[in-house]
Amino acid sequence: MKMTASTLSRWSGLAALVAGLCYVLVGMFHPLNELASVTTPAWAVVHVFACAMALLGLFGMVGLYARQAERAGWLGLVGFVMFSLWLALVLCFSFMETFILPILASEAPQVVDGIMKMFSGPVSGVDLGLLPTLWAISGPLYILGGLIFGIATFRAGILPRWAGALLAAGTALAPVAALLPFAYQSKITIPVGLALIWLGYALWAERRETMAGAVRDAGRPSPHQA
Repeated sequence: MKMTASTLSRWSGLAALVAGLCYVLVGMFHPLNELASVTTPAWAVVHVFACAMALLGLFGMVGLYARQAERAGWLGLVGFVMFSLWLALVLCFSFMETFILPILASEAPQVVDGIMKMFSGPVSGVDLGLLPTLWAISGPLYILGGLIFGIATFRAGILPRWAGALLAAGTALAPVAALLPFAYQSKITIPVGLALIWLGYALWAERRETMAGAVRDAGRPSPHQA
């Protein structure tokens, strides 16, 4: 397949769609943030999906922004940068949770317990260096990035407006998770995953139709040939 801008855009839409699906699965099945969960199969599977979500989401966001960059303006650029930075941080944390924490659980359980407390809220007595600061930064990046990018998408009107509205509303609801029992906290991410699926499918389907139309036009004889 010849790699063109249209092809890249289509694949980035598919990446956003799969990233959203992964995010929904992470939200539905995320185990408790406690030491006992770190060595379970569920923990490993969920955080592999989290790594895939972040990696594919970075590629998907490039396509979603590029498709509407002119109409989204500076608002879209700010939202794109902030949400992409959040995805980059999530990729780093998810990699650590998938491949490093299970090893540390037996070698240095106090460190893992401190990281779990960092995720769930209580202050840990373990010195974790920059990790708590990076985790604290990730929250505003997620909320503001998704909110701004969703609003810019709604205003641009190129991709589905209500998918942008769902992304904005889903990320804005993130602080509500702190008021819920932990078993329900991760479920608050599901609307954001659905928004990414919607936006990604719209971009993928749009480019697919464009490419199919170009192929049909190429197969038609020109008036001179006729």
